[in-house]
Amino acid sequence: MYSNPKYIAFETIVMKEVRRFSRIWIQTLVPPAITIALYFVIFGNLVGRRVGEMGGFQYMEFIVPGLIMMAVIQNSYSNVVSSFFSQKFQRSVEELLVSPVPNYVILSGFIVGGMARGLAVGAIVTSFAVFFADLLIVHPLITVSVVLLTSIVFSLAGFINAVFANSFDDISIVPTFVLTPLIYLGGVFYSAQLLPPFWQTVSALNPIFYMVNTFRYGFLGSSDVDVMWAFIILGVFAISLYAWCIWLLGHSTGIRN
Repeated sequence: MYSNPKYIAFETIVMKEVRRFSRIWIQTLVPPAITIALYFVIFGNLVGRRVGEMGGFQYMEFIVPGLIMMAVIQNSYSNVVSSFFSQKFQRSVEELLVSPVPNYVILSGFIVGGMARGLAVGAIVTSFAVFFADLLIVHPLITVSVVLLTSIVFSLAGFINAVFANSFDDISIVPTFVLTPLIYLGGVFYSAQLLPPFWQTVSALNPIFYMVNTFRYGFLGSSDVDVMWAFIILGVFAISLYAWCIWLLGHSTGIRN
């Protein structure tokens, strides 16, 4: 197994990606963890005391799963989009494309690297959360499954953004104008049951809404969505984005330009 060239190539890409963000951990791991910790203090402790309960739980307990998921989403996405675009900008990615390494191995290496950073920040945020709320994971398998699937989906999304980006400014457009609004409107800070019927329907069109609520179900055993339906949506997104990424790599769309 370890002498298999495909495995060696995959391991090399993953190790490069992990070393890339761990070498500058003070820029990649610490800032997002501090940002989420501030959310705990401001929204959880200060605002949460006035809000009281949300969805039948103390406000701090309610927002913790959403904030952890937010950290995973943002960092899985940003790691892949910045890493692959940097290699495309430096033209070092062309060496990968002309090598005998299959495209699925190349893609898998970048995706696992993005997952590693997203899950690492998520673990750090979770360790901070224990100081603010009593964490009790009701459904561990669902919790782990949804966070892994989510990190895969947004690593793939970051890869697509990197392929089409033509400048470093382009890799910040989607996170700023698309990803951030979807996260904040995805039920991180509120229950969809508080919304009027029209906005509940709008929320149902937001994929992050299903990810956050399924993750919350894993922690608290309560969700605004059907968990099985949420996993189906996650699976469809993961398979569709993976197929698109493989197609983009095969056609070198926007990579060699």
